[in-house]
Amino acid sequence: MNYVFFAVFAGILALLYSFWKTNWISKQDPGTEKMQKIGSFIAQGAMAFLKAEYKVLVVFVISIAILLSISGANSKDSHPLIALSFIIGALSSALAGFLGMRVATKANYRTTNAAKNSLNLALKVAFTGGSVMGLSVVGLGIFGLSVLFIIYENFFGFSYENSVIVLNVLSGFSLGASSIALFARVGGGIYTKAADVGADLVGKVEAGIPEDHPLNPATIADNVGDNVGDVAGMGADLFESYVGSIVGTMVIGSAFIPSLQNDGFGGLSAVILPMILAGIGIIASILGTFSVRVKEGGNPQAALNTGQVVAGVLMIVFSYFAIKFLLPESWTASSLISEETITYTANGVFYATITGLIVGILIGFITEYYTGSGKPPVAQIAKQSTTGAATNIIAGLGVGMQSTAIPVTLISAAIIFAYYFAGLYGIAISALGMLVNTGIQLAVDAYGPISDNAGGIAEMSEQPPEVRSRTDKLDAVGNTTAAIGKGFAIASAALTALALFSAFMKQANVKVINISDPNVIAGLFFGAMIPFLFSSFAIGAVGRAAMDMINEVRRQFNEIPELKAALEVLKKHQGNSSNLKGKDKEIFEAAEGKAEYAKCVEISTKAAIREMVIPGLLAIIIPLLVGFIFGPNSLGGLLAGVTATGVLLAIFQSNAGGAWDNAKKMFEGGVEVEGKIYKKGSDAHKAAVVGDTVGDPLKDTSGPSLNILIKLMSVVSLVIAPLIK
Repeated sequence: MNYVFFAVFAGILALLYSFWKTNWISKQDPGTEKMQKIGSFIAQGAMAFLKAEYKVLVVFVISIAILLSISGANSKDSHPLIALSFIIGALSSALAGFLGMRVATKANYRTTNAAKNSLNLALKVAFTGGSVMGLSVVGLGIFGLSVLFIIYENFFGFSYENSVIVLNVLSGFSLGASSIALFARVGGGIYTKAADVGADLVGKVEAGIPEDHPLNPATIADNVGDNVGDVAGMGADLFESYVGSIVGTMVIGSAFIPSLQNDGFGGLSAVILPMILAGIGIIASILGTFSVRVKEGGNPQAALNTGQVVAGVLMIVFSYFAIKFLLPESWTASSLISEETITYTANGVFYATITGLIVGILIGFITEYYTGSGKPPVAQIAKQSTTGAATNIIAGLGVGMQSTAIPVTLISAAIIFAYYFAGLYGIAISALGMLVNTGIQLAVDAYGPISDNAGGIAEMSEQPPEVRSRTDKLDAVGNTTAAIGKGFAIASAALTALALFSAFMKQANVKVINISDPNVIAGLFFGAMIPFLFSSFAIGAVGRAAMDMINEVRRQFNEIPELKAALEVLKKHQGNSSNLKGKDKEIFEAAEGKAEYAKCVEISTKAAIREMVIPGLLAIIIPLLVGFIFGPNSLGGLLAGVTATGVLLAIFQSNAGGAWDNAKKMFEGGVEVEGKIYKKGSDAHKAAVVGDTVGDPLKDTSGPSLNILIKLMSVVSLVIAPLIK
């Protein structure tokens, strides 16, 4: 038990690191008054969204906590304390999102100002802002889990029978994290895409003004959306994957307690190991952050990759010694899915851990290939844009579908190898292996929206070309890290869901899911349909919210005289405001501050809060209905169907959207087709903008939200398993 305090210490260390780096960012030069003003608009919009979202979620959390308390009191394998775990998990997830958002909206305009001095300083500010998000997530996750585990072990007393109750009660923490994550991802995705589509279609296509131009009323809402979607949303996504993989592995590891009585840890070594590995991952991530630096003119992507490689190598070394220390050289135990006795080894568990880590890295590279700017699939989409929007969309759909093949093959290989090395425990530990370095992985992910905001602020505050060049360099890397982050999140979701599925089978005492059983096959087909229905709700919500945003932007362009006049001037000068003189300059300057940003922020906020409820409830209600009406076997079939189609659909949507996005961006540097150069503003570019607009809700709303859907449904099933077995 004393070794669990290492995990508590690692969580505290991560939070202290976050506090230290937050103070460092606060001390950086905030820049000009205009930069600070724009930054304050973004921060106010982001916090307004969180406040509105959390008001709704408070009601939800209290309601679910009451139901969990009642169900826990009526189950011999659970306890009303599961409600406490649920509340703490929900609060931890919400707090991680709040801390990350607050720092990201401080770091964005400071990154813009740092770009005046050097690329390295700008990278340092943006990455440091991201590292606060990353370390807050893992710190709160492991601290909450390990402290609750210690409390519950002491409260219930240690025995094999009581360990079942302890882990059932602890699973409430994962359910709380998953619930908040789904609403944060769906709500944030609806918000950001409503603003983005409105800003793009009316601002860039209809009015012909550059992205992030201060005359565009939706530009502040668009920048706010980067934070609520890719900082708070991605943070909540990986928080629940991180927590879910730890809890799932602990539940499966508890089956070894009778076989490990002589391990020196009271039989708990396989239960404690996931928390110890998570703690080691925190230390490796912190050490990795210190290796992220770039010289002027260097490649920021290489610097970020170095940090992740350093953390990964350290994790491999540290985890080897931790596994060897905690687990016996070998032991025998019954298989969780048959009566067969299996011999497990410490080396096998280590190999399974490394399998997850390696597959996570490989899927990142595959995602970069299919979505990276200039890569063959993206270049082909850009090329086909020259014949119109229809061929652009056809090409993007093809790339998205093709991109599912290699990641799913890698995930399948990881499952087979991990099971070979250590059975179902190996699959669970491989999911954890993929996620132990979440601290630095999420730091790289959150760096993306910070650098994106920095570029927008540079545009709006009319910074010199060299500043915009540096922020553009950071932003270009941010697009790649965002795509890789989504690929990583999907892969980790697949393995985490499988770990939770295995844990559900153990808790529900289900040995085999027989697909010849009509109830099981019905559950399988019904589950396979859920990701499509869920995606339709999410995409439809973006469409409705975007219509409201488009109408509002058009209204302001038509009804605010100063904006209307300034747009005419910009059209006359082909969108370039840098060389305006005389009367044209006066007209343009008179429009400054006339755009009503707050109204666009309000539209996105209300739409996101209104539209996130139905998709969120879908993931919770369906497992409850199927489990209680048809039983655990049908529920197992449902989970299998949801996981299979959910992973495929998530990869397809995220990669297709990412490829469309970077195909559009290629036109900013010019695309050559059959000897002719097509640039920004050309018909081919406009076709690419249409494709990007189609892909936006796929890659930033429905696609990433599917990760959480499959995990949340698995967690709900795990929590109710004692009631339906």
